[in-house]
Amino acid sequence: MEVNISEPYTPPPIDRAYVLSMTIISFKGRRDVQVHLFRPEWDPEEEKGIPWDKLLGDPVSEEANSDPVQSRKVIMEAFTREERDEIVDYLKKRYSSRLKSIDSAPFEFPLPTGLPPLSGLSAGEHFGIMKLEIVPNYPLPYPVHGFFDLSAHQPIMGETNGE
Repeated sequence: MEVNISEPYTPPPIDRAYVLSMTIISFKGRRDVQVHLFRPEWDPEEEKGIPWDKLLGDPVSEEANSDPVQSRKVIMEAFTREERDEIVDYLKKRYSSRLKSIDSAPFEFPLPTGLPPLSGLSAGEHFGIMKLEIVPNYPLPYPVHGFFDLSAHQPIMGETNGE
């Protein structure tokens, strides 16, 4: 299993600045399924002290919904460096034989408005949300969810001899 952790070139303007994903070798009949991890909930008090005007920039596109409240959620779903490291350690200990990789990168600020928060997405025919905290003996003091899109990955059926 590969662990790829990118560090920022300069210190981020806030602690909550790291995104995290994992790639599962085999999941729901698909190979190498990427799962984007996020915080599904947070203390509303945490949002109050954040300098939003310095963190959010122009819309990602002219068509994007640039609602600043939705854009704030994208940042609130991110992890601190300490949370990122705790989650990576947990994934390595618990799922090392099932994961192809764990990847993390810092946000580049200002973050464009109009990005959809993962906590606002719901399960559908090809995508879903996994809840890591429902696994027995989950050790972290906060929930972690993961969004996946099965349509973006090839089915395992039909593969022979590792092809």
